Amino acid sequence: MREASTDPQAPDAKAPDARSRAVAARAAQRRLGGASAERRSDVLRRLSRLLAERQEDLLAANRRDLEIAEREGLAGPLLGRLALTPGKIATLREGVDALAASDDPVGRPTLRTELDDGLILERVTSPLGVLLIIFESRPDVVVQIGALALRSGNAVLLKGGSEALHSNRALVATVRDALTTCGLDADAVQGVEGREAVAELLELDRQVDLVIPRGSGELVRAIQSSTRIPVLGHAEGVCHLYLDAAADPTMAARLAVDGKTDYPSACNATETLLVHRAFLDRLPAVGRALTRAGVELRADEEAREVLPESSPATEDDWRAEYGDLTLAVRVVASLDEAVDHIHRHGSSHTEAIVTDDAEAAERFLAAVDAASVFHNASTRFADGYRYGLGAEVGISTGRIHARGPVGVEGLLTTRWLLRGQGQGAGDYGLGKRSFRHRKLDL
Repeated sequence: MREASTDPQAPDAKAPDARSRAVAARAAQRRLGGASAERRSDVLRRLSRLLAERQEDLLAANRRDLEIAEREGLAGPLLGRLALTPGKIATLREGVDALAASDDPVGRPTLRTELDDGLILERVTSPLGVLLIIFESRPDVVVQIGALALRSGNAVLLKGGSEALHSNRALVATVRDALTTCGLDADAVQGVEGREAVAELLELDRQVDLVIPRGSGELVRAIQSSTRIPVLGHAEGVCHLYLDAAADPTMAARLAVDGKTDYPSACNATETLLVHRAFLDRLPAVGRALTRAGVELRADEEAREVLPESSPATEDDWRAEYGDLTLAVRVVASLDEAVDHIHRHGSSHTEAIVTDDAEAAERFLAAVDAASVFHNASTRFADGYRYGLGAEVGISTGRIHARGPVGVEGLLTTRWLLRGQGQGAGDYGLGKRSFRHRKLDL
């Protein structure tokens, strides 16, 4: 029998205002962050069991959302992202179990220095604090991010899309119940509903430490322009696959098809195929593989000479994040020209080269300025689960704090711990004691 939820955030309960939510989250985060590693692991293990026990209820809540979305004409790709399945729940449980079994990331020493006899300084990892996560369509994000927050000792305020209202409520209640049954404060994980509440939270720069928007470039830019709180996110996912002169044609076709068709609406889907001029005689086979997979090709004039099935590309195509089965194709004269195109038109998300030339591959990996850069692998590998992070709170294309898929490590900062024996700063200086500054093993 499923446990009854006593969650104060249940739909029939009066929702607290945004400031009260944030203040409660701060207090709950301090208790969660100060809890033992084993206690936080217990919460994760409890969450995994609850997901299994409540699977039918979670799927029923999701069906309500899907029925409403279908009546309102939600697009097919968005319906796919909205849907929960037994397989998705099993994958969520795998990620939660992996986090429960992982080494505790909180309080881990990263530096230890003996300043003087009996005066030891440590730098240790620490939770960031209170996170506001704004996401679209995918209710499984609730569990992915909730689990990462539990492992890293952070509190999260979760604002999902209205299209997943019932699914999000059921999943948030499940995470909160896992906290409560393990004796921790449920307010470390809270669901947020309505644009007005989000607007209020974005003004609370003293209560909220980081905003992570997951969704379209338009969403990310809107959040960045609406708050003083630091924002971790990516504006677009304009990812390239470069077929070098020494690319294996079979591999090229396979990776082009995978990068474009595995999940076309994902931010790590391939949007532009760059082709070295010396590879042109082998490009038709790649083009046929793509068109057989249902991909529409938009190519420059030189590529169209060997891709008769393609339509003409415009300058806008080089900057397009299609999110569907459309792929731009452009011919370049060299690896350097490919890199230049990527830097002019890409979004610093994920870039890949296909080549059997090891020197060319290393040049590409070193030269391309992006969060993830691959050799002979699909751009679709840019994902926290595939990287072994357990899950991800999002992908960052910025250069500050975290870059690429952000897992537990990206939700940590550091603090300093000093253990002494009564020393004072005035004990040191000219004619007094000297600092030793001896590095100690961790």
